[in-house]
Amino acid sequence: MSRFADLTYVRKARVLFPGVLTSLTVALAAKFVSEHYGAPVMLMALLIGMAFNFLVEDGGTCVAGIEFSSKMLLRIGVALLGLGITLQQIASTGSEVLLITVCGVALTITLGIVLARGLGRGTAAGLLIGGAVAICGASAALAISSVLPKSETLERDTIFTVIGVTALSTLAMIVYPLIADVLHLSEVATGVFFGATIHDVAQVVGAGYSVSDTAGETATFVKLLRVALLVPLVVVLSLVFAGARAPGASRSLPIPFFVIGFAALVIVGSYDVVPAGVKDLLLSFSRWCLVVAIAALGMKTSLRKLGDVGGGAIVLICALTGILAVFALTAIKIYMS
Repeated sequence: MSRFADLTYVRKARVLFPGVLTSLTVALAAKFVSEHYGAPVMLMALLIGMAFNFLVEDGGTCVAGIEFSSKMLLRIGVALLGLGITLQQIASTGSEVLLITVCGVALTITLGIVLARGLGRGTAAGLLIGGAVAICGASAALAISSVLPKSETLERDTIFTVIGVTALSTLAMIVYPLIADVLHLSEVATGVFFGATIHDVAQVVGAGYSVSDTAGETATFVKLLRVALLVPLVVVLSLVFAGARAPGASRSLPIPFFVIGFAALVIVGSYDVVPAGVKDLLLSFSRWCLVVAIAALGMKTSLRKLGDVGGGAIVLICALTGILAVFALTAIKIYMS
């Protein structure tokens, strides 16, 4: 029996290997471009991946591995992000910073749903774009997408959201330090502004440390606090959409395992159970899983289909980004000046 199981796993590995290897190769190319030309690695992985969309459309040997990379590696990567957050960090947060962060996330997601409906995009698109803008950009978009009801436009909307938040994060990394300087924000207030508004972690770190070490450390912590809010959001969405299943549908655990893993690893990382070197290695592996997953998602999406997303989605993602920035700056001026 054991030998039969071993053979089954070997067969599965052979089926998945071409697609996984292709996704990894695209991720390595994206990493190379990012390191040598300063382009966001997530955006590069998406764009390079799209150039290989023919591998999926042709239905060749790479399809199974690309599908595996876009789903399973995504969940592994999101779960391992939990090691980067500790309960001590959350508990030590000042009430003002916690209030600004939580209210900013809640406001952005709520307005995302309202504005999406007004623009004819639907609730799912509002949750996807609103959650990505509110929490942690590409990672949040991928995690939220995995628990939303499947539809013909979900993958297209997910890819658009990832591209949009990555592009706006890069723009914010350049523009927001100028805004902080014009408004004469303190280093701590500047860090809170960056951490509470910029979408992707890498751009938050880049913007923060371009100002000072204090601003960089503050920005990174506030950003990780936003990332922690991904857990309750995905849990709630899982429960909501699980309850909406048809009576005859199969019942499974309403909370995805990767969300449980994320929460468990926050606890594990909080009590130094994992050695620092191992933790750094796992967090690096997490980032690689996400880059490979997003490369695979790029390969599953054609530019022709992406063009069907419409101007409403572009207006929505830009509007939510602007609203979040204005809210954070106003709250910082009121509570931290």
